[in-house]
Amino acid sequence: MGLEVNLPGNDIDDIEDLISAEDIKPRERYENKKSVTVRAKKRAQIKPTIGDANTEAPLQAQKTIYESVVPGTQKVYVKTWGCAHNNSDSEYMAGQLAAYGYNLSGKDEADLWLLNSCTVKNPSEDTFRNEIESGMRNGKHVVVAGCVPQGAPKSDYLRGLSVIGVQQIDRVVEVVEETLKGHSVRLLQNKKVHGRRVAGAALSLPKVRKNPLIEIISINSGCLNQCTYCKTKHARGDLASYPPDEIVERARQSFDEGCCEIWLTSEDTGAYGRDIGSSLPELLWQLVEVIPEHCMLRVGMTNPPYILEHLEEVAKVLQHPRVYAFLHVPVQSGSDSVLGEMKREYCRKDFEHVVDFLRSRVPGLTIATDIICGFPTETEQDFEETMTLCEKYRFPSLFINQFFPRPGTPAAKMERIPANLVKKRTKRLTDLFYSYEPYAGREGQLYTVLVTEISHDKLHYVGHNKSYEQVLLPMRDNLLGTRVRVRITGTSKFSMMAEILDEESDWTRCDYSKQTQPKTSTSSSGRGQRYVGIALIVGAVAFVLQLLLRFLSQ
Repeated sequence: MGLEVNLPGNDIDDIEDLISAEDIKPRERYENKKSVTVRAKKRAQIKPTIGDANTEAPLQAQKTIYESVVPGTQKVYVKTWGCAHNNSDSEYMAGQLAAYGYNLSGKDEADLWLLNSCTVKNPSEDTFRNEIESGMRNGKHVVVAGCVPQGAPKSDYLRGLSVIGVQQIDRVVEVVEETLKGHSVRLLQNKKVHGRRVAGAALSLPKVRKNPLIEIISINSGCLNQCTYCKTKHARGDLASYPPDEIVERARQSFDEGCCEIWLTSEDTGAYGRDIGSSLPELLWQLVEVIPEHCMLRVGMTNPPYILEHLEEVAKVLQHPRVYAFLHVPVQSGSDSVLGEMKREYCRKDFEHVVDFLRSRVPGLTIATDIICGFPTETEQDFEETMTLCEKYRFPSLFINQFFPRPGTPAAKMERIPANLVKKRTKRLTDLFYSYEPYAGREGQLYTVLVTEISHDKLHYVGHNKSYEQVLLPMRDNLLGTRVRVRITGTSKFSMMAEILDEESDWTRCDYSKQTQPKTSTSSSGRGQRYVGIALIVGAVAFVLQLLLRFLSQ
């Protein structure tokens, strides 16, 4: 029997059903060993550092190699970089490990580190590589996952490591198990059903959520674009959407487990469904039917090209009382010339039409966007056009990034702008962003907010109003997961401060009893009842006719 160690602060209260129909069977787990490379269990050789011969070489701790793995006796540390999609993948992997018996822990006490990477920027990959080296130095088993190893599996620093591809997260248990035994496993294949590539692992898998009140649902993987600067395409591939009924069922399951907020995520939510004959509005209307009263839905990032044809319906959905009036639409540049070189498949006027149309139809709409400064072909005139776009709309949320040449992308082969010029442009745009206060003058205004998070400084609870604007509240007991009325008392660049108007007895929580059934379920149930009635009538008529025939034959 293994000894289970309970670590303070690492209690897991939100694991989903431990066993489901989709779980991998023992026979399936071991029948395919082609992806497993057996490593000789040799003691690590201590190599001197390159440099001064008199410098003492750092010692590398020796990993423990397990001949057999008993669930519950090893600890796993999970670290994530990147977007909401990556965070959701990590929650799924953590959920499966916990369900199988592994203890999730901090990095120092862990036997194995599971590192889930992001390939969008050079700095995030550098940090990922440094973490791998740190784990190896400290005698930890290391498993890597995410977009970096999927997009560049032959990188030198990944050699000999176990790898979980972005579509293979449902096999994390077997990868961890083999790695603890000293073997190397690489699972990078696409997941297919009946020969057709699907979006990824089943959405019904168990999860350990970073925030037990928020469920992140990936609605599709990959995209339809070919942006010249983007490395994520190499990892996530072309668009593959989950069926609407699977997403809706996952939302229902999450609400049943106590979540009060759903985030839809993907590389491009606007493109959802184009590969399966569906669409984003069709999915959203099905989802709002199952959102309990006082709970909320947030729609994730969408690129301009694929949202243009759905603007009317998207505007209607964003007005729904249980959907945040918020949309993240990255523009990346205000110059048509640069957008063309980026292969973004839209022009400045297209983006402006999206913003103008939605702002005119959706009261209090918050639009967030992204800008890349210093793309290789960007001239001073191009950058001025970006400045005028941001000055025109004064986005309350603006993500400013310097261009990073990602290996293997077309933009990496373009002649780069001098670094000092890129920094100068980045500073100019940053100064513009900080020159205005989006919440100035809001003092005294009243809002209803859903409280779901703790602030980064750990001093406040965070609520969001219908516009998904951040409101900081005092840390009152039992406040998390409730909906309360507040009055704004102060503002800053990124948030508002408020006082709570309601007594605790008036705070409201998600009303799961009013969670509605999908219309398809209701209609099929009605059809079933009608069919039963018809069958009873036919049966009664047949019985009467049989009696009549027997009477006539006598």
